[in-house]
Amino acid sequence: MKKTNHKLKGLKIAIVVSNGFEEDEMTKPRAALEKAGAETVLISPDGSKVKSWLHDKWGKDFKVDMNIKSAKPGQFDGILLPGGVMNPDKLRTDKNVVKFISHFMKNNKPVAAICHGPWTLVETGKLKGRKLTSYHSIKTDLINAGAKWADKEVIVDKNLVTSRTPKDIPAFNKAVINLYLLLNKGERNHE
Repeated sequence: MKKTNHKLKGLKIAIVVSNGFEEDEMTKPRAALEKAGAETVLISPDGSKVKSWLHDKWGKDFKVDMNIKSAKPGQFDGILLPGGVMNPDKLRTDKNVVKFISHFMKNNKPVAAICHGPWTLVETGKLKGRKLTSYHSIKTDLINAGAKWADKEVIVDKNLVTSRTPKDIPAFNKAVINLYLLLNKGERNHE
């Protein structure tokens, strides 16, 4: 049984993925959130299971908790967007996913995105003037969307936390937990 510290008890976090998400960028932040007491819900437009990508090969299958078509963004306190090249490339073309993610950006709810994960945020039209980082190959797309990109381990810009690669996961997790700790001190935004 996992030991939790309950600092984030009562928070519900959406994790949105498609086949090909980077396994460590989902499992490690998810474990950190759950260890801190948050509830996580794996959401996908793909069937009842999604297959991860592990560095340079296919990884494990994960059970999907909820299909994006039935997910209501108002039920969640924040969102986590793991990377992997295939994952955000598919998610950014799904109108249900973009609408779901746009809710968090529009309502200043916590958004955590790592590696290629911020690529999906381009489709929300909400990156103008936002400071962020990502995997270097999507830098130009983010800048063209109006973001202020920097090559840093982790960047926190109000409700948005971003990191570059799996190597940044420890700093990413710390920043994400800190953002949720602030939320849990009275700034909740349920509808």
